[in-house]
Amino acid sequence: MATSDSSLVPTVRIESALLFVRGEKVILDQDLAELYGVETRVLVQAVKRNTERFPADFMTQLTQEENSDLRSQIVRSSWGGRRSAPYAFTEQGVAMLSSM
Repeated sequence: MATSDSSLVPTVRIESALLFVRGEKVILDQDLAELYGVETRVLVQAVKRNTERFPADFMTQLTQEENSDLRSQIVRSSWGGRRSAPYAFTEQGVAMLSSM
């Protein structure tokens, strides 16, 4: 069923945010924050307040090496300025975030 609801995120936008990390399809915290219309730091704070909801198969923080590899592969003007490596969320982690 087609819908014209402008609040829906285009599939292409979601697909372009998907990455493979450690053999898992994930979306980074900054991309999820953009999709949800919040600042990345707000999303990360909410996750840190609810860590028991995010086991290892829902979310992981990238290592410095993984972060460096991604930074060299992805050109983003907003990439700089982070003090810590991004969090990567699996499909289950995204579902958990949407329920918070």
